[in-house]
Amino acid sequence: MTIWNELAGLDFTLRTVDANGIPTRALQAGSGDEAVVFLHGTSGHLEAFARNIAAHAPHYQCHAIDMLGHGYTGKPDYPYEIPRYVQHLVDYLDAVGIERAHLVGESLGGWVAAHLASEQPDRVLSLQLLAAGGTVANPTIMERIKTSTTNAVRSDDIELTRARLRLLMHDPADATEELVEVRHRIYHQPDFVANIHNLLSLQEMEIRQRNLLRPERLAKIQAPTLVVWGHENPFGDVPEAKKMAEDIPGAQLQLYAECGHWPQHEQAASYNPLSLDFLAKASAQAKASA
Repeated sequence: MTIWNELAGLDFTLRTVDANGIPTRALQAGSGDEAVVFLHGTSGHLEAFARNIAAHAPHYQCHAIDMLGHGYTGKPDYPYEIPRYVQHLVDYLDAVGIERAHLVGESLGGWVAAHLASEQPDRVLSLQLLAAGGTVANPTIMERIKTSTTNAVRSDDIELTRARLRLLMHDPADATEELVEVRHRIYHQPDFVANIHNLLSLQEMEIRQRNLLRPERLAKIQAPTLVVWGHENPFGDVPEAKKMAEDIPGAQLQLYAECGHWPQHEQAASYNPLSLDFLAKASAQAKASA
């Protein structure tokens, strides 16, 4: 199944949005009164949500973006710490006229989304944290991310990109050849190569520690929250997910067997209806309290 087949029959736009001076690649689709913004993980790109857009677009305005320094979005020369990502996200929301959004964040995207929800609750209608990072600093996992990504970026050998993508999946078949080729091309843009140290700055212990989602920050989140996790997540065990859900008031937890670090992709057939049900309830809650 290719990305084009996943989007077949769907009217969508792939465009570059000026987010306060940062050219930002965005896939936009759907309609409705409310927006859902999809945020990928470290060294990822908007294609991470190719299996989700068509299911959500009949009900919501959908925006899948390449985050700061990622994909085909601008890559300024400074370390990409969480406040920088948050500001870029807010700038994108402002640029496209979204006052409040449902945020769906995978890995790094969840880290960024949770940080925004804790600081600017008026911008967030609901929060989905899919294998979200940011609550722990495990040096072994940080080194695995840094080394596997750097090796794939510094070498032209597509096998290293394939290995980096397969690291995310329980079933290697979910790392489709199309995704491998998309990521390999992204990894070898000159500005991506030049800024890989900035993109991986959160894998440095001192930098990561000052950006962590600590329990007191998670406790400030007011938006309805869904935590989704895979039992075979290579970057975090189930207790990490349970602790995250416990620290966020009223959060719901969904665990998937035979699932790694991309639950929205690996378990799309189950995740999409789960997400839509959660979004509908969050929307009703927001309207009732308005």
